[in-house]
Amino acid sequence: MSLEKSLKPPSIFTRIFLSPEETRLRAGWRLLLQTILLVVLVVLLSLVIYLPASAFGLPVDSLLFGQINEFITISFSVLLARHFLDRRSFSSLGFKINWQTLADLFVGIIISALMTGFIYWVMITLKWATFTGYIWQTQNGYMVMLNILQMLLVFILVGWNEELLSRGYHLQNLSEGTNMTSAVFLSSVVFGALHWSNPNATWNSVVGISLAGIFLAFAYTRTRMLWMPIGLHIGWNFFEGVVFGFPVSGLNTYHLINHTVSGPELWTGGTFGPEAGLMILPALVLGTLLVIFYTRSRTPA
Repeated sequence: MSLEKSLKPPSIFTRIFLSPEETRLRAGWRLLLQTILLVVLVVLLSLVIYLPASAFGLPVDSLLFGQINEFITISFSVLLARHFLDRRSFSSLGFKINWQTLADLFVGIIISALMTGFIYWVMITLKWATFTGYIWQTQNGYMVMLNILQMLLVFILVGWNEELLSRGYHLQNLSEGTNMTSAVFLSSVVFGALHWSNPNATWNSVVGISLAGIFLAFAYTRTRMLWMPIGLHIGWNFFEGVVFGFPVSGLNTYHLINHTVSGPELWTGGTFGPEAGLMILPALVLGTLLVIFYTRSRTPA
């Protein structure tokens, strides 16, 4: 009798909801529940903190407040989902700390600096952008440093938040439910779609950011850690916006270099920034080659 029970095919409920390898929900259900949890946390945080803060006149609509909100909601939702739904440790997403951690972060930032610097150089050379001055010509040094530090903090939070969600939870759960190739594509498309609500977003910008998502996922697959994608993300936003003065995914941020862009929008990305233009393609090729060179001796765990 016990043998017959052991040979009994799984029920419809089991086949639909539970993973065949172990007793936990299938990847799709885990992703859905994490998303629901994230939305619930956003609503609760708004009711408990942001609505009262707004009533007292605090700048809750600022970039910094927004990223603090995302840091709390994304980090907490992934932490809970990773423990209770995935039944895995948070660090297993790619947060192992060793001697390569700082190197991956630093090199990621430098690679993005070279990528965005390449875009700026091409635009200036082709006269698609015209340099008009530096911010410190109109602001004192104290204000310049204060604004740089504030924007650096914002983009550190952006790098953490978006990589934890997209290359962390989304990519890795999708890879368990399908395969890594499909997971890279699907998570990158979702990553691009999540930027649809940004100012001046277009179909071109969604495609461009999806391609950037594939590039960031490639850095993860080369290291099996999230440190390098986080460094790449921080460096891209900081140098694109603060240093070279381009819009960052449609957002105009504090910047050190003033310039006007007059080149063809198909290439420059116009008011959304380089992610919406064809200039993103050679920059991603350059970044991919640099990632390959840096990780050439790495053996992913």
